[in-house]
Amino acid sequence: MRALPLHFDAGSDLHRSLEAYAAEQGLHGFVISVVGNLRQAAFQCPGQAQPTVLQGDLEVITLQGTLAPDGVHLHLSLSDGHCQVWGGHLEPGTLVQKGVDLLVGVLDVAAPAPEQAPSTAAAAPQAPPASGERVQLVVRAGCPWCRRAQRLLDGLGIPHQAVEATSPGPVPQVWVDGRWIGGYDALVDLKVRGQLQGLGPAR
Repeated sequence: MRALPLHFDAGSDLHRSLEAYAAEQGLHGFVISVVGNLRQAAFQCPGQAQPTVLQGDLEVITLQGTLAPDGVHLHLSLSDGHCQVWGGHLEPGTLVQKGVDLLVGVLDVAAPAPEQAPSTAAAAPQAPPASGERVQLVVRAGCPWCRRAQRLLDGLGIPHQAVEATSPGPVPQVWVDGRWIGGYDALVDLKVRGQLQGLGPAR
């Protein structure tokens, strides 16, 4: 294991920045320590259908979890101006105020042998079979982001079909009306823009 210091400037989306860095570098690791502040924090509380969003002068207390090329799974705790502590799953939309510094423990993971590496075709989004549901997900057992995508849809009362992935590649893959829109972050973006309203079973 080696220690890797990371710095994120003002305005950076902490979740998206860490996810992008892990994907670009093929990084497997975990957060050792963090210091910094935020102007907006988005986090998923247990049992809630959608993320909680706080704005203001927010001090990061802890950030724990794992980073991998196919996604990050991180828990955030923070303090507001009244020293009230909040926390939950780190979500996109968590914006750095002045700066955030992390120390990441990077694990040495052996690359797969060439014959095991997924082909370009295998990495392409897997289209789910035709269904009566307008929203379909390609998921994989044990994937936390898949569970969160399904919880988000359940919380909004949106019927959906979940299909187990049959090829390598990141999950979940989200399809709406037969069109691929992306992964969990894309689903959250649709929700924030109000574009999930009115989705239901095909008539």
